[in-house]
Amino acid sequence: MGSLDSNPASFDAFAADAEGFQPLNADDVRSYLHKSVDFIYDYYKSVESLPVLPGVEPGYLSRLLQSAPPSAAAPFDIAMKEIRDAVVPGMTHWASPNFFAFFPATNSAAAIAGELIASAMNTVGFTWQANPAATEMEVLALDWLAQLLRLPESFMMNRTTAGARGTGGGVILGTTSEAMLVTLVAARDAALHRMGSNGVAGITRLTVYAADQTHSTFFKACRLAGFDPANIRSIPTSADTNYGLDPTRLLEVMQADVDAGLVPTYICATVGTTSSNAVDPVGAVADAAAPFGAWVHVDAAYAGSACICPEFRHHLDGVERVDSISMSPHKWLMTCLDCTCLWVRDAHLLTDSLETNPEYLKNDVTDSGAVTDLKDMQVGVGRRFRGLKLWMVMRTYGATKLQEHIRIDVAMAKMFEECVRADDRFEVVVPRNFALVCFRIKPHDGMIEEAANRELMERLNRTGKAYLAHTVIGGKFVLRFAVGSSLQEERHVRSAWDLIRKKTTEIMSGEM
Repeated sequence: MGSLDSNPASFDAFAADAEGFQPLNADDVRSYLHKSVDFIYDYYKSVESLPVLPGVEPGYLSRLLQSAPPSAAAPFDIAMKEIRDAVVPGMTHWASPNFFAFFPATNSAAAIAGELIASAMNTVGFTWQANPAATEMEVLALDWLAQLLRLPESFMMNRTTAGARGTGGGVILGTTSEAMLVTLVAARDAALHRMGSNGVAGITRLTVYAADQTHSTFFKACRLAGFDPANIRSIPTSADTNYGLDPTRLLEVMQADVDAGLVPTYICATVGTTSSNAVDPVGAVADAAAPFGAWVHVDAAYAGSACICPEFRHHLDGVERVDSISMSPHKWLMTCLDCTCLWVRDAHLLTDSLETNPEYLKNDVTDSGAVTDLKDMQVGVGRRFRGLKLWMVMRTYGATKLQEHIRIDVAMAKMFEECVRADDRFEVVVPRNFALVCFRIKPHDGMIEEAANRELMERLNRTGKAYLAHTVIGGKFVLRFAVGSSLQEERHVRSAWDLIRKKTTEIMSGEM
C-alpha cells in the first residue's frame, strides 16, 4: 500500500526506535531554523523577480510530490528542496512588490520574529492561568493599539483614567469573520434578553443591517449566528454617498421593520469596504441605531490601520457610541496573518454568550473575577499566542515608523491615481480612499467596456509582472489597484502603470 510498511516491525523494535526519536533535539532545532531563515532570506531577496501569479494547473502539486506518506525518515534538506522545487513555483506571491490585488497582507521582520518565538513556545492560552504572560501580553498589545487609534477608554480592559479595570475589553481573533460572528451572537442574545424571549423563540423577529458594499462574510456570519436570511437587510448604496451607507435610508428601513413587529438588532458599519474603500459614517449610523437599541459594529479591517495617523482618524469619529470595532493589523499594519483585533465596550455581553466553564478549567484567579479568560471572547477554547507578534511590531517600530509606512503607501496610491486621471483612455470610478484606486478603461468607439477591462486584467496577470483583481461598482466592471505590499516602492507602482498602458494600447489596436 504505497510506501507504508505492510509488515510492521515488532513492538520491541518500535519501542527502541521511539526512544531515539527526539523531535525537539536542540541541535536539530538550531540547524533546521538556520536553514529555514536562509530560505526566507533568499525568498525575500528574489520574490520581486518571481511571477506574482503562478502558471500552474489544478492538481500540479500531487504530480510533483509523492502521493503516499513516507514510512522512513528523510534528511531535512530533502523537504527544503521540495519546497523550493514544487511549492514556491505554485505560490501566489502576496509578498511580491508587484502584488496589487485584493488588499495587502503585510509583514515585517519584527512580526516574523514574534511569530517564530510564539510558535516555538507553542502555548495554548485559553485561560489566564494556562499562560499568564500570553493573556496579559494580548491585553497590553490591544490597549496599546487602542491608544494609537485613540479609541475611547471604554473599550480598554486595563487603561482607564482612574486606573481601575474598565468594563470594555479586547481579543485577538483570526479573521474579521470571527469578529462579526461573536458580536452578532452577543447582540442576538442581548436582544432576546430585552424581549423577554424564552430561549431563542423570538429569533425570527430579529433583524440585521449592512450596506450592500459590506463584505460578504457578514451575511455568512449572520446565517451562522442563526438569523433568518429573510431578516438580513442589504441596504443599496450609490455614487451619491460614494457607496457608503446612507444613515437616513438605514433609519427608514429599521423603522419599517419595527412597524412590522420586527426588532432591529445589529448594524455593521464599514470603514474601508473591500470593493471601493467606501466609508460608512460611523457617528451617523450610531445615532440612527440608538432609538432602537441596536448593536453597532464597526468593521475597519483594512482601513483601521490608517487611523493611527491623525489625518485619517476622523473616519472613526463617533466610535465612542458604537458597541464594538475590529481591525486587522495583518492587512496593513505589518503584522503577519492571522491577527484581527476586536474591542467591545461591554465585555460582559460577549462573555455572557460565549463563556464555557468546565471543571478542568476552573481556577482561583478566574473565580476571583480579576481576569477575563480570552477563551470566553471567541468561538473556540484553544488559542494561539497572537499578542506577541503584534506587541513586537509596535515595540520595535513605534508609532512614528508605522505612520510613515501608511503615509508612503497612500502617497504611492495618490501618484497612481494621478497617472490614471492624466490618461484620457481611463477613468477613476470612485474617489480614492486610503491606498486603493478603482479604475477602468472608458468606453471607446463602440468597445464593450466590460470585455475590454476584463481582457486588460487577464493580460496583466498573465505576464507575471503584476497582479490585479476586480470588482463591480454601480454595475461597472472595475479594476482595483491596491498599494501596500511590504516590499513595494514607487518604482514598482510606476512599472505597473507602464505595463497597464502598454497592454491597453495592445487591446485598443487589436493586438493579440
